[in-house]
Amino acid sequence: MKLIEVKTSRHKKAFLDVARKLYKDDPVWVCPLDSMIEGVFDPEKNFFYQQGEAVRWILEDDKGVLIGRVAAFINRKKAFGYEQPTGGMGFFECINDQKAAFMLFDRCRSWLNEKGMKAMDGPINFGENDNFWGLLVEGYTHPSFGMPYNKTYYEGFFRNYGFEEYFEQVTNHLDLTEPFPERFWKIAEWVRKKPGFEWRHFEWKKSDQYIRDLKEVYDEAWQNHDNFTPLSLSTIIGEMEQTRSFLEEEFIWFVYHEGEPVGFLVMFPDVNQLLKPMEGKMGLVNKLRFMWLKKQKKINRARITIMGVKTQFQRFGLESGIFWQMNEVMKKPEFQHYKEIELSWVGDFNPKMQSIHKAVGAKFGKRHRTFRLLFDKNADSPQRHKTI
Repeated sequence: MKLIEVKTSRHKKAFLDVARKLYKDDPVWVCPLDSMIEGVFDPEKNFFYQQGEAVRWILEDDKGVLIGRVAAFINRKKAFGYEQPTGGMGFFECINDQKAAFMLFDRCRSWLNEKGMKAMDGPINFGENDNFWGLLVEGYTHPSFGMPYNKTYYEGFFRNYGFEEYFEQVTNHLDLTEPFPERFWKIAEWVRKKPGFEWRHFEWKKSDQYIRDLKEVYDEAWQNHDNFTPLSLSTIIGEMEQTRSFLEEEFIWFVYHEGEPVGFLVMFPDVNQLLKPMEGKMGLVNKLRFMWLKKQKKINRARITIMGVKTQFQRFGLESGIFWQMNEVMKKPEFQHYKEIELSWVGDFNPKMQSIHKAVGAKFGKRHRTFRLLFDKNADSPQRHKTI
């Protein structure tokens, strides 16, 4: 077997093709857009290169056939916030061969160790955790846009190599054809009528202000999160621009208290329902095909990627008020074809959000896990992600 560092255009194509090759007969897998993955490894597009670096490899067998891939990266702003300096690995794909898998893990570990790291998390993204984050271990159903899907045998590779679970991520599904629990609506009505609060949905014409408001709320709401790093405006703007072709303004909501932004929710249509036959390619023909299918209302699922409420307002039940607004939107004729909302994902360190999912009547959908490997075998097991 031969490991090759990705440097040339041919190698970049091969890196993308590994997944297409492995999943070609999988009826569920949806190929992520090539442009999204390449954007992760483009210093001109990925803000995280300002505070780190990344490298990736492909693996060929003795006949030159592609059999695996992996990437390793360091976010220096976060790496040294742990007990052991910690880097990351991700975009792992491999045939069902433990020797091949371990060869990919070894290369990541060696590279990170050379950079001064003493541990690595995986599989994760070289970016925010709303995309390409965690290993799917339960719920091998339709993956929504940005959510990882992988082979069932991958977990065995990670555990056998010595990775230990760092935290668990649960995704729940909300059936829009079933009514919300009555108690939830009573709370929502009470919150919605409280004086001083205002509810507004996103508008592209005011996007600069809404993006600043989202950053303000996120940075305050998540500051107690383990190894927190503030969002950058350029990251938010970049991600919003990527979704311009399918974003629905009324799927993103903000809460204001006496003019101050205090909460938000971001939801996107699950465009994976349209992307599967396109195999990651978005040339002109597929763009036209995508827009035509979108107009035919072929999407009936949406995904909530993130929500946040400033700390001092977290006991006001604002999440209930936001869901009330979303429910009203879904009653509109142009959105009645939506039947399901995916609530992804909530870590086991976030019991507040777990309670909200339960309150709206969401049912279990998927389970992902983020693992950590300590390079020193004599070190204590990695500390669990702290509860927020």
